Amino acid sequence: MARWRDTKKGNITKKTEQKEENQNVIPNQSCSPLFRIKAFITDMFMIMMPIMYITTYIILDGKDSFQGSEMARWITMGIYGLIVVVLWVKKGQTPGFKAYDIILISDKDKKTLGFISALLRYFMFIVSAISIIGVLLPFFRKDKKTFQDLVMNTSVIIVEKK
Repeated sequence: MARWRDTKKGNITKKTEQKEENQNVIPNQSCSPLFRIKAFITDMFMIMMPIMYITTYIILDGKDSFQGSEMARWITMGIYGLIVVVLWVKKGQTPGFKAYDIILISDKDKKTLGFISALLRYFMFIVSAISIIGVLLPFFRKDKKTFQDLVMNTSVIIVEKK
């Protein structure tokens, strides 16, 4: 009820104005690799698992059909990648990034990525995930950048809430 009263009196501004006021990007404060791993796991459960469930049980006949189809696995990974790329372009955050108050920005202009840059970054992420060096790289770098961050000139940084 308090929210309705505050809105009626004009004490609460629009949600978009509140969101901009409540979040500030902290310059040069890179995100911890452990937060990135947690955000990735969150994204896998919130984005990839529903896609796999729909593909396995609604489109295909079940678990055995999904496991036997190489194309189904590639398609689910492609749909997941497309969703992640669109979220990076629109907001700079996936649900996992939002849960841990981190954002993906370009090093050049400190804004979210364009579609082509985000798509290339996702492909670099796949290449990085295949190699053990790509996975361990942020643990040995002072700026905590991953392989895809170095190649695409991006940063995953902490968003400060007021």
